[in-house]
Amino acid sequence: MKNGLRIQEILIMLYRILLAYVFYQVARFLFWQFNKDLIKIDSLSDYIKLAYHGTAFDTTAILYVNALFILLSLLPLVINTKKGYQAILFWIYFITNGLAYAMNFGDFIYYKFSQARLTCAAFQVAKNETNVFKTFMISVSQHPFVLIWYIVLMAAWVFLYKRLTVKEQKPGRLVAYFASSVVVLCITVVLVVGGIRGDFKHSTRPINMVDANRFVTNPLQGNLVLNSTFSFFRTLNTNNFKLVHFTDEKFIEDNVQPYKVYDRTTQNRPNIVTFIVESFGREYSGAFNKEKNIKGYVSYTPFIDSLAGQSLIFPNTFANGRQSIHGMSSVLAGIPSLTDAFTCSPFANQKIQSIVSVCNDLGYDTSFYHGAPNGSMGFLGFGNILGFKHYFGKNEYNNDADFDGMWAIWDEPFLQYFAKNVGKKQPFMSTVFTASSHHPFKIPEKYKGKFKKGPLEMHEPIQYTDYAIKKYFETAKKEPWFNNTIFVFTGDHTNQIGYGEYEKAMNRFAVPLIFYSPNPEYNLKGVNQEIAQQADIYPTLADLIGYNKPIRSWGRSLVSDKKYPSIVVNSDGSTEQFIIGNYMYRFDGKEIIGIYDKTDLGFEKNLKGTINSPEIEHGKKTAMAWYQDYMDRVINRKLN
Repeated sequence: MKNGLRIQEILIMLYRILLAYVFYQVARFLFWQFNKDLIKIDSLSDYIKLAYHGTAFDTTAILYVNALFILLSLLPLVINTKKGYQAILFWIYFITNGLAYAMNFGDFIYYKFSQARLTCAAFQVAKNETNVFKTFMISVSQHPFVLIWYIVLMAAWVFLYKRLTVKEQKPGRLVAYFASSVVVLCITVVLVVGGIRGDFKHSTRPINMVDANRFVTNPLQGNLVLNSTFSFFRTLNTNNFKLVHFTDEKFIEDNVQPYKVYDRTTQNRPNIVTFIVESFGREYSGAFNKEKNIKGYVSYTPFIDSLAGQSLIFPNTFANGRQSIHGMSSVLAGIPSLTDAFTCSPFANQKIQSIVSVCNDLGYDTSFYHGAPNGSMGFLGFGNILGFKHYFGKNEYNNDADFDGMWAIWDEPFLQYFAKNVGKKQPFMSTVFTASSHHPFKIPEKYKGKFKKGPLEMHEPIQYTDYAIKKYFETAKKEPWFNNTIFVFTGDHTNQIGYGEYEKAMNRFAVPLIFYSPNPEYNLKGVNQEIAQQADIYPTLADLIGYNKPIRSWGRSLVSDKKYPSIVVNSDGSTEQFIIGNYMYRFDGKEIIGIYDKTDLGFEKNLKGTINSPEIEHGKKTAMAWYQDYMDRVINRKLN
């Protein structure tokens, strides 16, 4: 440094940043290894291509995390090469990188449940829970290899970091020292800003999660291009709720038809009981897989299967969200969650028309049951927004002897409480959200050995929940309200996957849908192969109870002769997905980026640019019109 130039410091800083790239690629490879059954890659060359494109996303993440380290490494403080200062840099580097790197390892496990990379939405959910640390410790105990890999790699990272050290030097020419440092800092700022943005073009937006899909043949591979640090930071303080304009209101009124009117006449209004079953993927239930031709298929819901034989069922139903709170808004209010969850947005706190408000208008007694600590999952707050008159949780149950020690009261005793507690005033509308079919996949000790083990951890607890529902019906049948009640069953979202059919991208949203009533008046029998969604439940129930006023809903009644358009919507966390007519459309908020035949549930053959037809052009315009209407109603508070 006699000439004032800090070449040694700059080269060693670059070496340290390069190490981050190396270890992010190692984490990417391990992420794929742990989830290769969910993210199909045909060859090593395809993996290398995806990993190469992932470097752009790694750059953004690494520069976010290391901005302070880079600044302190280059600031001309004269003391930069001293051991004490280098020790400070060491701790800053490994504290920030260690925490950020850990996100990727957490995703090894989390991805199996979320089917998407970690975003800040996970923390929105976690803030309502009191058992986050306990959940973390159980996850670590169940998957110790993840923690072991993290510790081994961090140790290797520290070792390699220390292989090159900055030798203490005293600047000789201070003017040259400061001048060259300022020049290097200015160049570095430009490079860092460009690296965080993804390029240096002022005309382009910063790189985001959607951009990962530019490099893949299958949308699920986008999760391999990404890294968890990037997806978390890119979703912090973001707001994807923005007004857009693609078409006129007349097209929306004619083709989206956000308001529906049904004219059913009902003499004696039925009670409504809606079961939102935790993690109830369609693949677990045999009644919904009879025509799927899945080799070696095994059902894990014997009671639900028997009930389905006496019900109206929809074997091609899809969830409108990826998490429990998304299921609540979709089922009860017909509001899907797109890239950003509606229920975690600043727009959730508004007057919302829903099956709850409709039933309140008709004089129903409305209630919500969830055996977790009151407020868990945000259900209590959102339930108040929807207008439930009563909320019954763990507090009201008031018997911790039946607590599972992690999430909630076990399903069997809580459903017994539910069966005996409702119906004091009729007609009533009540929703129960079960809890036991969930990580860490436990069942009560007294039932150990009762249910058959399957290849998935999920198979035992879903059988327990199925058994709890059976016991519920044995009790409910004795109640005076039973015979005039409509029961609905669906899942909030999917969970672990055991069959290739359900590894397909759209089938990650595959949930069951059952309408059952012992009252033959409602004619809820048979198997309907039409494509349905959670958002159809609210208008279907409003129709069945004889609500004849306009319904604000993007869903439709599944039992009406009025054939409103079917527009099925959900999001993989970065891209919105629509099923309209004979095709599926993927939309990034600005344009349609993928068109697939509706039977191509794995999104294997993108038809965009290969075929054009009036149906496809209309479908594209309808999808964008739906998105426009959704944003308008959410942002301008027109959900009533």
